[in-house]
Amino acid sequence: MKKTPLDSPIEKAATFRRILASYRYSMQGLRRLWREAAFRQEVYAFAGGIVLFAAVGASFADYSVFLVLMLILFAVESLNTAIEELVDRISPEISTVGRHAKDLGSFAVFCLLCANGLFALYVVVRSFWS
Repeated sequence: MKKTPLDSPIEKAATFRRILASYRYSMQGLRRLWREAAFRQEVYAFAGGIVLFAAVGASFADYSVFLVLMLILFAVESLNTAIEELVDRISPEISTVGRHAKDLGSFAVFCLLCANGLFALYVVVRSFWS
C-alpha cells in the first residue's frame, strides 16, 4: 500500500483498546475542564436546575431537554477552553485575532447559557400556570 502524507507513523490501537484509550483521553479532558471555574459553575447550575425541576414537578421531557441543553453547553465550554489554550500557546502576546477567537468562543457559551436559562424559566413559569 502506498503511503500518503496523511499516514501517521503511529500504529492505531485495536478496536477495544482504541475505545478504552478514547475514554481515557475524554476523562483527561474532563479533569482539565474541571479546573475551569466557569465549568464548575455550570455543573452546579445543572444540579440546581435538576432540583428546581423536581420542585416544580417538571415532566420527563423537560428533564430530557434540559439534559441535552446542558450537555451541549458542556461541549461548547470544552471547545471554548480548547480555543483559549491554543490561542495562549500560539500567540502569548495580546493580539486582535487571538482576542476575537476567545471572544467568539465566549459568545457561543453565553448563547447556550441563555438558552438553558430561558428553558428553565419556561418550565418554571409553565408549572405555575398549570
